[in-house]
Amino acid sequence: MILKIILIVFIGFASGLAVGAGFVAFLAVLGIIPRLTQLTKTWKYIHLIEWGVVFGALMGGWFSLTDIVLSLPNFFTIPVGLASGIYVGMLAAALTEVLNVWPILAKRIRVDDKIIALLMAIVLGKVIGSLFHWLYFVNL
Repeated sequence: MILKIILIVFIGFASGLAVGAGFVAFLAVLGIIPRLTQLTKTWKYIHLIEWGVVFGALMGGWFSLTDIVLSLPNFFTIPVGLASGIYVGMLAAALTEVLNVWPILAKRIRVDDKIIALLMAIVLGKVIGSLFHWLYFVNL
């Protein structure tokens, strides 16, 4: 029985290390964090942003493994949701800019002259989807 528990702990730890190393390699190789700080003109805070990503990944992993429920008042969830959405949106924007996705996508679907409309559709879709999630699923 104890051997089984040790094996499960070892496999879980090894899996976590593999996923974490892949996540860090993904961010480091593509230069997402430096590009994000360049876009937002917050280069002097790069170490805080890097530690925020690490801490967020650790807390996300920890909360996914536990049954912790935070019963926060509604007025507190609005700034937390807004900050989370801004962070994820900025990280996604930095990723797409590094990979040069939008010009390639616009050229492939032949809407070179309508790239602003394409971007606005994506942004509005994200905003509406986030609002739907927070208003419908979070505040049940």
